[in-house]
Amino acid sequence: MKVFQESIEEIVNELGVNIITGLNEKQVGDSQNKYGKNEFSPGEKVSLWKKIMQALKEPMILILFIAALITIGMNLYKYSQGMHAEFTESIGIVVAITLSVSIKIIMEGKSEKAFEALNNINDDVKVKVLRNGSIQYINKKDVAVGDIVKLEIGDKSPADGRLIDSFQLKVDESMLTGESIAVNKDYNEVILNEKAPLAERKNMIFSGTFITYGQGAIVVTSVGDDTEMGNIAAELKSTEGKSTPLQEKLDKLARSITILGVIAAGIIFLYEIFKIYTANSISFDTVQEAFMTSVALIVAAVPEGLPTIVAMTLALNIIKMAKSNALVRKLIACETIGCINVVCSDKTGTLTKNQMTVIDVWSNGELVKPEQLENRLMIENFTINSTADINVENEKVEFIGNPTEGSLIKAFTNTICCKNPKKCKNYKKGTLVCGEKCEKYISKERGTVIYEDIRNLSNIVFQYPFNSEKKSMTTIIEEDDFYKTYTKGSPEKIISLCNRIIINNEICEFTDELKKNINGEIVNLQKEAKRILAFSHNNIEKKCSDWNSSEKDIEKDMIFDGFVSIADPLRDDVYDAVRKCKKSGINLKILTGDNVVTATSIAKQLDIIEDDSIIIEAQHIDEMSDDELINILDRIIVIARSKPVTKMRIVKLLKNQGNVVAVTGDGINDAPALKNADVGIAMGITGTEVSKEASDIVLLDDSFSTILKGVEWGRGIYENFQRFIQFQLTVNLVAVLIVFICEILGLDLPFTTIQLLWVNLIMDGPPALSLGLEALRSHLMNEEPVKRDANIITKNMLYRIVCNGIFIVIMMMLLIKKEILGGTYIEQSSIVFTTFVMFQLFNAFNSRELGNESIFSNLLKNKTMLSIIGGTFILQILITQFGGIVFRTSPLSLIMWIKIIAYSFSVIFFSEILKIIRRYLENKR
Repeated sequence: MKVFQESIEEIVNELGVNIITGLNEKQVGDSQNKYGKNEFSPGEKVSLWKKIMQALKEPMILILFIAALITIGMNLYKYSQGMHAEFTESIGIVVAITLSVSIKIIMEGKSEKAFEALNNINDDVKVKVLRNGSIQYINKKDVAVGDIVKLEIGDKSPADGRLIDSFQLKVDESMLTGESIAVNKDYNEVILNEKAPLAERKNMIFSGTFITYGQGAIVVTSVGDDTEMGNIAAELKSTEGKSTPLQEKLDKLARSITILGVIAAGIIFLYEIFKIYTANSISFDTVQEAFMTSVALIVAAVPEGLPTIVAMTLALNIIKMAKSNALVRKLIACETIGCINVVCSDKTGTLTKNQMTVIDVWSNGELVKPEQLENRLMIENFTINSTADINVENEKVEFIGNPTEGSLIKAFTNTICCKNPKKCKNYKKGTLVCGEKCEKYISKERGTVIYEDIRNLSNIVFQYPFNSEKKSMTTIIEEDDFYKTYTKGSPEKIISLCNRIIINNEICEFTDELKKNINGEIVNLQKEAKRILAFSHNNIEKKCSDWNSSEKDIEKDMIFDGFVSIADPLRDDVYDAVRKCKKSGINLKILTGDNVVTATSIAKQLDIIEDDSIIIEAQHIDEMSDDELINILDRIIVIARSKPVTKMRIVKLLKNQGNVVAVTGDGINDAPALKNADVGIAMGITGTEVSKEASDIVLLDDSFSTILKGVEWGRGIYENFQRFIQFQLTVNLVAVLIVFICEILGLDLPFTTIQLLWVNLIMDGPPALSLGLEALRSHLMNEEPVKRDANIITKNMLYRIVCNGIFIVIMMMLLIKKEILGGTYIEQSSIVFTTFVMFQLFNAFNSRELGNESIFSNLLKNKTMLSIIGGTFILQILITQFGGIVFRTSPLSLIMWIKIIAYSFSVIFFSEILKIIRRYLENKR
């Protein structure tokens, strides 16, 4: 039997606690030894060494690491045999690996520090407990199983506990269940259903939930890891690591490069062995030389600069996204968010504001918005007939007490009211409309709304508090010659108390027809999942003194003032953001702990329900097999009463279908799904510590539209990756083919090792990085997301790599074989090397466009690239003219430089001609 199924007597007997005196010091010690302290077990701190090892497992880094070991091994062997060893390339590869790993660790470390500052938790929260027969305050972490904890309005429960006493108790459990409306709690309840969800356990208070009304006492039944919050936190620790779509694509690219490199090296090795055999010069030295040449070809095929450029591009974009209010905690999430095609979103606090708000007001015979309310009697009912308070700080409103009453006071701040009731001539004349419009409602001196002045003017003589049985609350104030009563409650209760009504500022008979019309308005609003609260008032003679026995006499023959609809409204930017998501090929699914009516209403407001859409409750999903659920998963739009396990299951199945899934949320119940998603997105302001800890990205402004900005950035990053992959693979293809052809033709290799290293690491790096900084293109949000299993190298990219690569190879072989640019014998090596470099620099401009657009349309938009290309060109001039000792080059004349530039610029003309032909063929179709 579970705790919520047991009676109070059974639980206190099990725990051995006296509810009159509480625990004594010995019992506290015994309890903490048996059940542990009230704190979560700390998560494993990832060491620097482990972070380095994780970074080295990245596919491109891994292949570079293997290449480095091979080249170092080769050169050590040469050195041991007394041969000339060249460690320059080995050092270059190690530097590339070190840079990539360092950038990743440093940038994620900076994000984690910012996250820790954002997530500062105060462990010294004081809790009121009964111990040794007296009430005392202790730290939250010192609460023990068996402690009697006293709770009242504004308190946050320190642990899970069974209620042993309650009075009109209401609790906000939204961070745990997703239910936006405060839950009524009753210590007398005994739940019979052992599978009752958290939201239906009326006799339990859970750790982290807030008391919004009334008071109560619990006997603590679970602390720390054993609480509902602790169970979810523990699930997160056991969650397996996830691979992102980009990591999967880079892994696939690494395998492809390795296979092609090994094939090319194998062909060269077999060809060399064949030549050695036919020349009858086979020996250990000649075979090992052939092997070294083959391995060198594999190394040449690997784009050494790619991992470094990926890390640097992501690092730079982390900074840019932070400026857009998105704190990226995992480097790779920068790009992954651009690939998402499904967003599984919590409702409360993510799509909605998680603050009850007055939406509509029925007053004086018509339905108006709160800011149009001019009925002074309703304003006084809002403010006087209430126990709640609100606080306004930096334009943010905090409810203190019952959220429904808080929403009424907040609505009052938007109505026509008196700026200074004590001085307003009209305020006390008995008119229905307050006479002066407020310009500002916030007192700078105390930071609160002036509803307090309305209360202070009123002489409250008695109050009948709200309870769930009579469904109403009444406050009586003393006027000069009479008492005025204000009553609010459920519409059916208030209407039953009234025989008169205010219409157009006149008191009329409350006829059956008027009641029917009002009930019709109420039903329409209730269909939109809005709560209705009605208001009435009356004036009674000054003869009553025994208020406790005259409640029924006071609450009769009242005047109906009107009603309000209350709901947790959509965030201001959510509708437009969701509409843009649909346009961008991103589907939204609402996974909420709220009830199906409220969740459906939100889905309708967001206009995401289609004719074949499915709205379902979690309990029905739990009864389905994975195969049954997959058959309808695409059509599911809303899952109500979602549990953490349900959300996690949905995310896993969506990913298994090939979707790239983002999960947004702010509650503890969202954390497992956040952790398992491709991108977990938590709310930075309203989010719980557990949800933020499980996330990849934290929205600093809690704005759903910030997700769209992140998607656009991510898509731009992905395209930029494609740009520099296209650029670097062209460089490597050209280098491999030239080496391969020269070897086949029996020509000397045209490049020295140091020249190849310059091309692979220095020349590729800055231009490739500049391609990673291309501005966002306008088409990004008008296209479908990239599929999870899509190759990062598209057919169009492959076509351009092959065409431009072969063109450069042909032009280079003409230069090597025919020396068509002229020059002396000594200059030929410099001419070939410099022309090869210039071909790559000009081809970088070709790589800026992934489609058939001309490079000249966006030529001046990436000024960083123009600067980098210019700087790299100047470096090439310097090493050619003055770096002869290191790079084995000879100075070239101005005429020769002009020839080289003109010759290599031909790759741009070639590419533009191909684009013109392709555009013509596409238009002809």
